[in-house]
Amino acid sequence: MKKPVGDQELVVLRWVAEHGPATVGEVAEKFGEPQGLARSTILTVMERLRVKGHLTRRKVEGVYQYSSSVPLAELLRGVVGDFVQKSLAGSLSPFATWLSQADEVSDEELRQLEEAVARLKSKKEGEE
Repeated sequence: MKKPVGDQELVVLRWVAEHGPATVGEVAEKFGEPQGLARSTILTVMERLRVKGHLTRRKVEGVYQYSSSVPLAELLRGVVGDFVQKSLAGSLSPFATWLSQADEVSDEELRQLEEAVARLKSKKEGEE
């Protein structure tokens, strides 16, 4: 089991999962600089993520390229699962309440929610 990630680690990991493989320099320039993060900070965070098993690296032409060890969708599913378990004591009710009161939901997000509800209903019916 991989070790949990902190908030700063998560944003770097998500960026690499979306844009990787990437070098520390690329992440520092394209992600870190706009966030006010120094290259040394990005390097430290990426190495912590590698040690924890969330990033892999390989040498390409003398420079390490880092990649997420899981696809972005799987990464986000795990983050949300951890949040529900730790912060909401495993209950989706507070999240569903928050979601129902969200001011801005795009058509695409609404479609995804409808598909998720349909999958849940289908599972539930299969259990009965």
